[in-house]
Amino acid sequence: MSTFDWNAHMAARLAEARARSQWRAIPPVDRGADRTLLWQGRRLLNLASNNYLGLAGRGELRAAAERAAQELGTTSGASRLVTGNFAACDELERLTAEFKGQGAALVLGSGYVANLCVMTVFADRHTVVFSDRLNHASIVDGVALARAAHVRYRHGDMDHLAGLLERHADAPRKIIVTDTVFSMDGDVADLAHIVELAQEHGALTVVDEAHATGVLGEGRGLAHELGLADAVDVHMGTFSKALGSHGGYVAGREDVVAMLRNFARPFIFSTALPPTVVAASLAALRLVAAGGAKARKLLDYAADLRHHLAALDFATGRSVTQIIPVILGGNEAALAARDFLMERGVLVPAIRPPSVPAGTARLRVSLRADLTEADMERVHTAFEELAVARSRGALP
Repeated sequence: MSTFDWNAHMAARLAEARARSQWRAIPPVDRGADRTLLWQGRRLLNLASNNYLGLAGRGELRAAAERAAQELGTTSGASRLVTGNFAACDELERLTAEFKGQGAALVLGSGYVANLCVMTVFADRHTVVFSDRLNHASIVDGVALARAAHVRYRHGDMDHLAGLLERHADAPRKIIVTDTVFSMDGDVADLAHIVELAQEHGALTVVDEAHATGVLGEGRGLAHELGLADAVDVHMGTFSKALGSHGGYVAGREDVVAMLRNFARPFIFSTALPPTVVAASLAALRLVAAGGAKARKLLDYAADLRHHLAALDFATGRSVTQIIPVILGGNEAALAARDFLMERGVLVPAIRPPSVPAGTARLRVSLRADLTEADMERVHTAFEELAVARSRGALP
């Protein structure tokens, strides 16, 4: 009987990660969603969080969560289908559906879980899923769990997608799924073309609005901004990014949500979100629904910073949102640039493969609406100094 040396296997894999500058560690930060954070005693401007509107610390969310804790406790105690439901859950789903202009919504434990639910309910061995190559990992994992055929088209390449749809014209069922804002590039999907192709080929259309929720389309997402909300079948989004709380949602027609409620194993067999989280999400959604001034300020900041970075000869890809990649190429270059900016009081994470394609390691700037003009000036100055250091060969 052969035996496998697990200790040697793990040691080799970890050593390889270090050698490739792909080693990951949990950052030693305190209060990581705030505008500034402490990193080993240093105060840094936080351009790493997805708290895009700065709502995580808002008094309205805190107060709602505190009231819920006092009145309802700290856990739901069971799945929603057993005894884990609260009236606040029903209200959050009603308000989410209304906000998205859809017939119904289902609140879930996270955006990751939401994508697993969608893919495992609507895809199976008789389904071909056409997915943008840069879609969220949760979509990729959901397709794998569904055991569907996974056909990935080149990022944003509608001609490639059209050709693949033609090649699989005889597939019993087809789904086209895309992020609307891509998390590492800050660009947006060609949603109008995707909807057109889906209608032509009889495909279900699924959009992941995680990084668009709260920011685009008066906070309702890219589909709403483009007037395509009714043409998209399944809308996924999160409360954990711009909305400053936790959890995910899926919105769509009543039959779409009924399918999830009845057949989505990650929903059926998971303890529901605690009442404190549901209450905070309700407060956040009401704030965003009331007006989009914060989102407009955020996008103005982003346009200004992209212009500044371009003048410094930094590559920012096709970003048009609050997510701005500064593409540097090698892993060592990205890590050195991150450390350089940290020394100047600005935290911007280094993103390396496999999170991004090989040779495209980058800094990922996540702007936020609660930054001040002085903060933005500090960011501009830090990147100016980084550009000078790179031009002099002081950094990789």
